[in-house]
Amino acid sequence: MERVVKKLRHDRKVVFDTGRFDDWCVYVVEKDGRRKAPFDTSYFTDLKNIAAHYPQDKVYHDFLKIYKNTDKNIDPTILKIIDERVTTYKPEHQKIIEQWWAVIYAGMIAEENKQFAILKKRIKHLGIYQVLKLGYSSDKAANFSKGKKWRELDAIMKPLGI
Repeated sequence: MERVVKKLRHDRKVVFDTGRFDDWCVYVVEKDGRRKAPFDTSYFTDLKNIAAHYPQDKVYHDFLKIYKNTDKNIDPTILKIIDERVTTYKPEHQKIIEQWWAVIYAGMIAEENKQFAILKKRIKHLGIYQVLKLGYSSDKAANFSKGKKWRELDAIMKPLGI
């Protein structure tokens, strides 16, 4: 059953719905009803490109404002933070940054709700950190955790403050 996370500009929305594994699949739904589950590589690429137009760490610090208070539930306060942060970007970046902040927020909520996930939202933080702070390619960051045990990833994250 579709649950709206955030209504976006231009009559689009980010929602949770049933996916292959659970009911926490994140979709972007277009005005005409078409929906797509976004890939990590897509938002990593866009965030990295957008970050190049702003002072160092702006995009990363905006992510942290969303990340810090994310838990298992959709919080109107965080949706408001997303809206406020979007206004600090150039008009040509606002539509996509709003979409990706909402998608990443929804993805973190989904991670927090996954029954057997140990690292929870920290896994998204690692990918964002790798792309924005360490300069990883979007593909490398998106695939970094595949095949690694949670303890190995935890040992990588802790020294990074994640």
